Amino acid sequence: MAGVTDTSPTFYQAVGGSETFARLVERFYAGIADDELLRPMYPEEDLGPAAERLRLFLEQYWGGPTTYSRTRGHPRLRMRHAPFPVGPQARDRWLLHMRAAVDSLGLAPMHQATLWDYLERAAHSMVNTFEEGR
Repeated sequence: MAGVTDTSPTFYQAVGGSETFARLVERFYAGIADDELLRPMYPEEDLGPAAERLRLFLEQYWGGPTTYSRTRGHPRLRMRHAPFPVGPQARDRWLLHMRAAVDSLGLAPMHQATLWDYLERAAHSMVNTFEEGR
């Protein structure tokens, strides 16, 4: 209908905006920093740039600022992860750290379930090898 504007908050707004996503990513990367399987997949010595990219991506995906696309272009998640062997064990470890991060936020059950559903599907879609030890 012409002239009707949806004033519903985005998921990004409903869960607390940038502060919430910053906390999520900070907690997630605290786990990654000490993970012997996943840490080598982050070639930069400082995890800060990777954390920033993830935060910007998640904020944009959930209805926040479009900074990610303006600075990095289309997300192309599978292409960006292709150089790294992501097997079921890596996926499961990623999900372990992300689960702890999501749980630490204290979101409303519906928001937590919505966020987790996306993250779980995304993690499964990044698997690009089934070779042992990779």
